[in-house]
Amino acid sequence: MRKIVLFLAAITSLFLTSCNKEDWLEELPPNDHTMIVFMPWSSNLQSTFVENIKDLERAVENYQLKSCRIVVAMSTSPTETELFEMSYYRGQAIRDKLITYPHADFTSEAAITTLLNDIRNIVPAPRYSLIIGSHGLGWLPVSATANSRSARRSVMHYEQTEGPQTRWFGGMTPEYQIDVTTLAKAIADASMHMEYILFDDCYMSSVEVAYDLKDVTDYLIACPTEIMKYGFPYYQCAPYLTGTVNYAELCNTFLSFYSSYTVPCGTIAITDCRELDGLAAIVRDINKSFTFDKNMIAALQTMDGYTPTMFFDFGDYISRLCEDQTLMEQFNRQMEKAVPYKTHTPMYYSAVDNSYRTITAYSGLTTSEPSLSRFTADHPQTAWYQATHQINNNHEKTE
Repeated sequence: MRKIVLFLAAITSLFLTSCNKEDWLEELPPNDHTMIVFMPWSSNLQSTFVENIKDLERAVENYQLKSCRIVVAMSTSPTETELFEMSYYRGQAIRDKLITYPHADFTSEAAITTLLNDIRNIVPAPRYSLIIGSHGLGWLPVSATANSRSARRSVMHYEQTEGPQTRWFGGMTPEYQIDVTTLAKAIADASMHMEYILFDDCYMSSVEVAYDLKDVTDYLIACPTEIMKYGFPYYQCAPYLTGTVNYAELCNTFLSFYSSYTVPCGTIAITDCRELDGLAAIVRDINKSFTFDKNMIAALQTMDGYTPTMFFDFGDYISRLCEDQTLMEQFNRQMEKAVPYKTHTPMYYSAVDNSYRTITAYSGLTTSEPSLSRFTADHPQTAWYQATHQINNNHEKTE
């Protein structure tokens, strides 16, 4: 097909020598990367998703996504999901519709695996990456809030309507929310290892999330706090998401954007998931020797606006847990490998209570281990907890 197109272009140029070259599809570099943008149904984020797509289209039009094909799976209603490819043609970004799914239910392992297999069959590539735009609540399982929805009095951050809006992993109600473990299993089932997974969602830069995904992606790009409803600044960051991915500039550009944003708050971190087993081994040694004093919770760096706090800075927690200098030095060295890039504004914003909170300790990852919240009661069942504690047959911590 490529030879035919080039032949036709050559023949036509003999007769239309005055044509502008933009009248013809320019020859692009060979595709070596397929970027998957997954936007599951979320009623209060649809208009923002549309703007995010427009930003990506601007990047395509400005030739910032060379040698990369972009496939978007966006649920446009509770009953429909569109899969389309974003392409460059005659100086513009165009959308080639690929598949229309008669549902927006991508909460099961089988459904997500089917979606990924469809994408690979249509747009194969040596490298894949995944961007997920939705609400987020870290590692917490969907059941954590679904089972207590009628009983709880507190309003979750994604349900707030007062003040600036922020962005579960999925929609606002359980039927459109996805467990991180489900995503990990689906990617593994599809045999589609990701170069990076970028969560354009709140609270997803947690050590528990990263550990769940360590076998299906090399890097995790995410925010340890809430991210504003606008989401990731795709147009500005697009050049650093393809080719040889520039994680350092990605962080710098994100910080620059949010430092001058209407709500000047932003946090971001890059986790090298290949270093997490080494990190878990050190934390396991620390947990063998020390137990956290719950009376110290008030002194920890919080990363949310919930009461009780659900997400604490992971590095700050370990520094207050571990009293062995040698172990702490080993931990800090491994953290530099596990989180090579991170940055933040002086404060973070939480829609939970419409508050601005100062950041005095920042490792780029959070943990829920010391949390007293009933929503984090399942923490001992996480893969991270299991890997970093001595567990007996009843899945309890051995003192």
